[in-house]
Amino acid sequence: MEETLQAKRTIPVVSLTQFTEGNTEDRKLFVDKLGHAFHTVGFVGVNNHGISKQLVEEFYASAKDFFSLPIDTKRSYEITGLGGQRGYTSFGKEHAKHSNVPDLKEFFQIGQFVTSDHPLKAEYPDNINVNEIPTFYQKGKELFQAFEKSGGALLRAIALHLELDETYFEGWINEGNSILRAIHYPPITEEPESALRSEQHEDINLITLLVGASAGGLQLLNTKNEWLDVTPEEDEIVINVGDMLQRLTNNYLKSTTHRVVNPPKQFWHVPRMSIPFFLHPKSRMDLTCLDKCVSEENPLAYQSITAGEYLDERLREIGLKK
Repeated sequence: MEETLQAKRTIPVVSLTQFTEGNTEDRKLFVDKLGHAFHTVGFVGVNNHGISKQLVEEFYASAKDFFSLPIDTKRSYEITGLGGQRGYTSFGKEHAKHSNVPDLKEFFQIGQFVTSDHPLKAEYPDNINVNEIPTFYQKGKELFQAFEKSGGALLRAIALHLELDETYFEGWINEGNSILRAIHYPPITEEPESALRSEQHEDINLITLLVGASAGGLQLLNTKNEWLDVTPEEDEIVINVGDMLQRLTNNYLKSTTHRVVNPPKQFWHVPRMSIPFFLHPKSRMDLTCLDKCVSEENPLAYQSITAGEYLDERLREIGLKK
């Protein structure tokens, strides 16, 4: 029975406590399995991830309340000049880099929390407090920090897989330019220009941690050019490699193309929500390909660029920055 269930899975699954609480052998097994998943699939499911189910549910409820507000109220939290990096982004603003058709979504973004006298404060605008939803800001902050902790553990394992020092990423992701995004895909009320709530794309960051999708629709594109449904089990989060990590490893780790498809027409009236956490490093991190990932068989694929320069380039491509 177990083999049958495993065979139906699109992505491998790992338990994070095998790494964070395991012995030397456990940790090695976890590192090998996570590294293999990121190299061959670019996606992995993670359970025992340390992110409170209650916290997820509380933030989810607050986000749902926000998206239920009148459109004029929501737009009062849309901040010009921030490229959607804080606050609300209204329906139809974002599109995939290869498409001019907007995605069928609206979203709210929460960024890094630093004090007013912090050296990076100029790079990190204040987060937006939604007056109508008192719990939104605090629950968002708590969930942001929980994602940071779990994401940091996963990147320690990836550093070991790449034969780097276990703490290789820590200095870069500690107080990094990460983003928590609450996404709302409203009911579809008329024939859309696209059959996709979110057009096929790759993520910009190092890794993405996704929790709380309220309905199906997430698909990944495999190496056979087939679209496969990604359906996590209860309390499982989905992790995928972003372009920054693919770039750093010279395509060794795969930033896999994925999308969110529209439901069948009889379910157009059903909205969808999801909560991804885009784990970014500090803007000054050098994304030059690691020497160990460049060889005669895998020649250098990218020019040197910093994480901040790359993020700016991509935000322009997807329509969030002019």
